[in-house]
Amino acid sequence: MRTEAIDPPGIDWHRVSPKFVTVRLVQWALGNLAAVVILSLPLVFVLLGWWRWPPLWLAITVPAVTLMVALWRLVLIPRQVRAIGYAERDDDLLVRSGIFFQRTMAVPYGRMQYVDVAVGPVERSLGLCTVKLHTASPGTNAHIPGLPEAEGARLREQLAARGEARLAGL
Repeated sequence: MRTEAIDPPGIDWHRVSPKFVTVRLVQWALGNLAAVVILSLPLVFVLLGWWRWPPLWLAITVPAVTLMVALWRLVLIPRQVRAIGYAERDDDLLVRSGIFFQRTMAVPYGRMQYVDVAVGPVERSLGLCTVKLHTASPGTNAHIPGLPEAEGARLREQLAARGEARLAGL
């Protein structure tokens, strides 16, 4: 189901690179592996007889539920990446994300203070980057992850030039 508030008509969305799924999978693996291992420690201690509490059913349930939630998030990662997009319009940049809780943010070029390009180690190995838009509002959290490096550099220069031109008119 599409709504006009989320998907304005006539917008040509640019999607992020499919390689960004790999970045998200690495993040998922590191975070969830640590969580499941830590939450499984009480189960190990109960099975070894070192602890009498928690009860065995609880020691099994907590890591099992955590693992099930982690696997559900794993299934959602490719769809979440496909939901990320951006569109350049005449006066603003639209940034879209989300599956269940969809969000489209319009950032006016004249409100941009600076555009930042960030690259982590996994992104760097895949030739990707994240473009971050900074405005005077601390509540603006506009970023476009998973862009190819060349597109990130082009977008940074384009947005900086448009922002400077619009800011000069204020």
